[in-house]
Amino acid sequence: MLTDAEHPPTPRRASLSHALSGRCRPPGDKSVSHRSLILGTLAVGETRIEGLLEGEDVLRTAEACRALGARIERLGPGSWSVRGPGLGSLLEPRETLEFGNAGTGSRLMMGVVAGHPIAARFDGDASLRKRPMRRILDPLTLQGARVLEEAEGGRCPILLRGTAEPLPVEYKTPVASAQIKSAVLLCGLNSPGRTVVIESEASRDHTEKMLTHFGASVTSEPFGAHGRKITLEGRPELRPAPVRVPADPSSAAFPLVAALLVPGSEIVIEGVMTNPLRNGLLTTLQEMGARIALENLRIEGGEEVADIGVSASTLAGVDVPAERAPSMIDEYPILAVAAAFASGETRMRGLSELRVKESDRLEAIAAGLRANGARCEIIGDDLIVRGGAGRVLGGGTVETHLDHRIAMSFLVMGLAAEQDVTVDDDRMIATSFPDFRALMEGLGARFA
Repeated sequence: MLTDAEHPPTPRRASLSHALSGRCRPPGDKSVSHRSLILGTLAVGETRIEGLLEGEDVLRTAEACRALGARIERLGPGSWSVRGPGLGSLLEPRETLEFGNAGTGSRLMMGVVAGHPIAARFDGDASLRKRPMRRILDPLTLQGARVLEEAEGGRCPILLRGTAEPLPVEYKTPVASAQIKSAVLLCGLNSPGRTVVIESEASRDHTEKMLTHFGASVTSEPFGAHGRKITLEGRPELRPAPVRVPADPSSAAFPLVAALLVPGSEIVIEGVMTNPLRNGLLTTLQEMGARIALENLRIEGGEEVADIGVSASTLAGVDVPAERAPSMIDEYPILAVAAAFASGETRMRGLSELRVKESDRLEAIAAGLRANGARCEIIGDDLIVRGGAGRVLGGGTVETHLDHRIAMSFLVMGLAAEQDVTVDDDRMIATSFPDFRALMEGLGARFA
């Protein structure tokens, strides 16, 4: 792993910008990118992927798949070929699987390893080592995997031994988490029976869609008021399938909110995934009065996709219900920035999951807002932001805590604040959005 001495922090400053204009396409969706590499590895034959996110997180997953026996080749920008050894035929990796900052990649690959008779050591950077893995390991041990070594509190580094015969289980997730659900399903692929996951709150469903795309038998039905019951038939014949990765809605959120906040702005964001389980931010911003239009709606790779037209808007505070959190869990930092410019109070409820992201994201958001003159408070797991009716003072330096979404969110704040906003480090932006600065500057943003 690279240390701060090898790659020292690189502060970045954003300044008040003129109106943003033009068209852009954010990078490929990170969730779909991870899963396309993994399912390509579990299928026998060649899977071609277009639009793959070439950020550090996804590249770490590609390296892990290679270590398990896949032959992976980059054919051109965003264009990749995966030749997998197939389900049940993975190799035991010789070296530690290093995931850097990739929480999704590491947790999903734990599910893959757990369903095979191999052992693998998982590790990552300082941020990943702080993130809880017990929520993933607990169901995997019920399926037959064994944790041979782990750091305090079930954290990385972790040595995990899988099983050739994963047990069929019915598992109810303790929190709405696509990572937990996906790990259980990926382990259950090699089970001789049926694996069932029950969620009281539905999480993003990319794994179910990708499994179906590659030939697995998966059903999903309503469970309770807001949940889902997902059933997977074990040991399917996974077949290679082409994947076109749509633009990541979590990345599209940054130019989108920037265009809402910078007066006179008007942009179009192309090819963005609009999966109903990922569109909580769009719903919330429209409730706040955002001028957002979905154009050219279509299906690509099994996912709903649209071009998003955005115009500068006057926003008003709203109450964001807790049950919306799973559909926008990564977008709360940038929503908080939008709320700081709105009129009135925005209350974001039920954000306990933000405390176990790349940082304690809830505290990091509040600290960044306060550093730039915005009024906010945390009550329990709720974040309350009292907007400045279009004005935010700025002038502060934000501690990012190695969190890419905190860095990008507060750089967006600086584009509309009265004084420059500085983030203490922007290196980690490359994990999810390598071309963030170039894309934003192409629309007219000002960074230094």
